[in-house]
Amino acid sequence: MEYGSIEREIYIEATPEVVYEVVSKPEHLREWWPDEAELKPVPGATGVISFGDGAASDVKVVPVTVVEADPPRRFSFRWVYDEGEAATVGNSLLVTFDLVPSGAGTLLRFSEAGFREKGWEAAVLEEQYREHVTGWDYFLPRLVTYIARLVSTP
Repeated sequence: MEYGSIEREIYIEATPEVVYEVVSKPEHLREWWPDEAELKPVPGATGVISFGDGAASDVKVVPVTVVEADPPRRFSFRWVYDEGEAATVGNSLLVTFDLVPSGAGTLLRFSEAGFREKGWEAAVLEEQYREHVTGWDYFLPRLVTYIARLVSTP
């Protein structure tokens, strides 16, 4: 295994406009991915996402930098870099949501890349890659379920 990138394709029964809102706006992100999100979906904007139940010792805060915001086609951001640093190709992971109209819905092409570029030693690289695969395999279906609830609500 090369641990280069994680890629998924998911069909979602909602328009690209709806899917774009859900993958880019904090109020929607909180419903399927992090416990808390503070970011503006604007290229260059920085923010944070948080995972945990609220007990200070249990909360993991992760900086995020928006790379592309091209509604309703693409949203991408860099994350997993040290707080206080600017996100670069060599110190962060790049998450991209490409949205392609497909029938009455959207084909979401998800990728997370940059694992090898981080310069992690082999064991850390493998562990991080596996953790992210497990995480996205958990969260991406939640995205689909959340959108289904959202579009079925009058």
